[in-house]
Amino acid sequence: MPKTLPSTQEPQITIYTDGGCINNPGPGGYGAVIINDGKRKELSGGFRLTTNNRMELTAAIVALQSLPAHSRVALYSDSRYLVDAVEKGWVRAWQANKWRKADKTRALNVDLWQQILSLCSQHEVRFTWVEGHAGHPENERCDRLAVESSHRKNLPVDTGYEVVPDARQLGLL
Repeated sequence: MPKTLPSTQEPQITIYTDGGCINNPGPGGYGAVIINDGKRKELSGGFRLTTNNRMELTAAIVALQSLPAHSRVALYSDSRYLVDAVEKGWVRAWQANKWRKADKTRALNVDLWQQILSLCSQHEVRFTWVEGHAGHPENERCDRLAVESSHRKNLPVDTGYEVVPDARQLGLL
């Protein structure tokens, strides 16, 4: 579960993220808009073969990795997968169950969830869902960044997707 922000402390940094794929799986991209002290920064990238969910998670990871230590963050995403897994505590439950979900199936994207949990322990993060493609300017910008990135030539390999991770590395054994 992310650290909860006291009601008297407003987030000092606002992040919007989005990710997507051409087909799913397929070439994918992510985008993030970071607003900090009136300054705006955009981040984007992509992979030659990945999934939509991996790009949604990667957008949040890349944005959070770019912040100064111990930042207070409001992160907005149109991914229920990301927001609900963190805010409803699902990802912590998966971790506690050796990366198995409530139905006993293996959780996907463990490599990325581990990074998100680590980043949430370094920052105070509140994840909030926003409706995608609903005209929100920052979410729309993130979507454009993700789409543009997914169309780039010579995209790198998403090793967490294309290379089967060793179960021991993921803490499954």
